[in-house]
Amino acid sequence: MSVKYGKFEMPDKIKLDEASQTATFARFIVEPFERGFGHTVGNALRRIMLASLEAPAIISIWIEGVPHEYMAIDGVIQDMTHIILNLKGALLRRLTSGDEPNPREVRVVSKVLDITDEMIEKGGGEYRVTVKDLIKNSDYEMINPDHHILTITKPMTKRVDVRIGCGRGYVPSERHNTADRQVDEIIMDSSFSPVRLVNYYVENTRVGQDTDYDRLIIEITTDGRISPVEALAFSAQIGILHFQIFDQVKTHSILFDKGEMQVNRDRDEILAKLALKINEIELSVRSTNCLATANIDTIGELVVMPESEMLRFRNFGKKSLTEIKQKLDELGLSLGMDLSKYGINRDNIRQVIQTYLQEKLGPVEV
Repeated sequence: MSVKYGKFEMPDKIKLDEASQTATFARFIVEPFERGFGHTVGNALRRIMLASLEAPAIISIWIEGVPHEYMAIDGVIQDMTHIILNLKGALLRRLTSGDEPNPREVRVVSKVLDITDEMIEKGGGEYRVTVKDLIKNSDYEMINPDHHILTITKPMTKRVDVRIGCGRGYVPSERHNTADRQVDEIIMDSSFSPVRLVNYYVENTRVGQDTDYDRLIIEITTDGRISPVEALAFSAQIGILHFQIFDQVKTHSILFDKGEMQVNRDRDEILAKLALKINEIELSVRSTNCLATANIDTIGELVVMPESEMLRFRNFGKKSLTEIKQKLDELGLSLGMDLSKYGINRDNIRQVIQTYLQEKLGPVEV
């Protein structure tokens, strides 16, 4: 049995702010939500991203001839405590496939450090051991291969075993499963979470003539072991899986009035944007004056103009064109739009906007 609900706004677009995007930072804009749902969804995604995403991290180290973490090593500038702190900064990446037998199995990467006089002389009296010296040619991708681990000042040959595991959150050394621990192996605290910071903001957005719907803005900063896009995608999947259990208590299906929703989206929303005045989208003074000279007063009159024709306007250059295209893109519009399915063209755009505003606000001069 189904129960029919009225119109319920659901987000229909997610936008990645490419201007601010880097390898470890991204800003996503999702809209529209019913009032209050921006906080509901944003907070849930934030908590999942900060606590539930997995990544590899070093969980222990064994160095030949080093029995514990409170000692100095002959020929090495750093003591073991400092070396362990440096190891915690090593960032590793490994995405496992579903058909892999033991994707979360702890792995040991062994390396023999064979440091010669020539290598030390070439480095000006010291040889800096980095992440790539310990992890190279393993199953892991190194995000910061040049991250410094220790500095050697005397020729030496030592075997180093690094144990790497995959987990979630922050795990202290005593909670690591070390049943097969070697003699003199030093267990470390490990930070598995690849997400460093998640901020979310909720703003008002417009649907038709209503401006009290939610726009959700999520800013994600990772450490490079996963990308911000992956962090958002993984956390959304984790959230969906947790909600599926509640489907077992479903007694009725809910059907939303999609027809009414579609009508609002196709007519009210697009016409509300087209009816905006040019001065409402915060263009530069130069661009605003150029459009005023061309007798373009509304967004609707602007979007029916092809790009090639815009460049013919007096004092209108590529910089102004780029600015206008960016502002229109933020509204989900573009120059030279085909609005024929709404019965709109260059000849009747003014009359359509005037009729729409009269229906909503009463007699208005356009």
